[in-house]
Amino acid sequence: ISRWIGEINRKKVLNQRAKKMIFSFSFIFSMNIAIGNVSLRHVSVNFNQVMRSLVPAVTIAMGLLMKKDISTTRQLAVLPVVVGVAMATFGDMSYTALGLVYTVFCVLLAAAKVVASGEMLTGELKLHPVDLLGHMAPLAMVQCLVFSYFTGEVADICRRWSAEISPFTGNPMVLTVVVVSGIFSFTLNICSLMANKLTSPLTLCIASNVKQVLMITFGTMIFGDQITVLNGSGILIVLAGSARYSYVSILEKKKRPKRQKSIPGSTEMSRRGDVEEGNPLISKS
Repeated sequence: ISRWIGEINRKKVLNQRAKKMIFSFSFIFSMNIAIGNVSLRHVSVNFNQVMRSLVPAVTIAMGLLMKKDISTTRQLAVLPVVVGVAMATFGDMSYTALGLVYTVFCVLLAAAKVVASGEMLTGELKLHPVDLLGHMAPLAMVQCLVFSYFTGEVADICRRWSAEISPFTGNPMVLTVVVVSGIFSFTLNICSLMANKLTSPLTLCIASNVKQVLMITFGTMIFGDQITVLNGSGILIVLAGSARYSYVSILEKKKRPKRQKSIPGSTEMSRRGDVEEGNPLISKS
């Protein structure tokens, strides 16, 4: 993997404050997974997806609270994507009061995750995505194990270990699915952090919403899933809205003057809104 992505530059030594930031990010990361899994026990998948379509709007709100420069044009460009995803995923909207609380918490955690990662990738720390993942993943793994114990998942795994999960006596397909899922998750995290570093948390949320409607489209094409007129209209609105958002981003990038701050022996990467300039933190070997 290191030969493929290049040699990671780890010149910065993490101080105590940086370690606290990474620990906080790992907690947000693992809580987002745990609460997301728990919420699906109390709400329908459609309800969960409709609520998650609000993540870009929450991300904008968090950015404004942090004094980020997000233009009104870009904020308005997000609106069709949010509405379109809600329409595309609308279906069985069953939920419980507890499930609603869990899902709202999920939306806040999802937005906080992309905002926090964006700050550590392009803010004071300027960590490389692989470096950030290397610091955060062990902490998140321990936290997820603790959460899974209290939610009963560890007990369920122990109960099913011999018959289904064990690599010696269980179903080999189960272990294969787990290993392949782990590889895909690692790749997804690297791509997600890299995209966040090169663009912005808001753009990453828009891409996530587009992913949802593409999944619906592929499901219809491959498995013959039925979609309503409302769902189909939502897909078209999302595609048009994402194109509009990209157009607005390109226009703002062209209007923004390029700035680059040089330091002897190194090049600092600076980002203004959605643009990042400078040399990458990876040097190809």
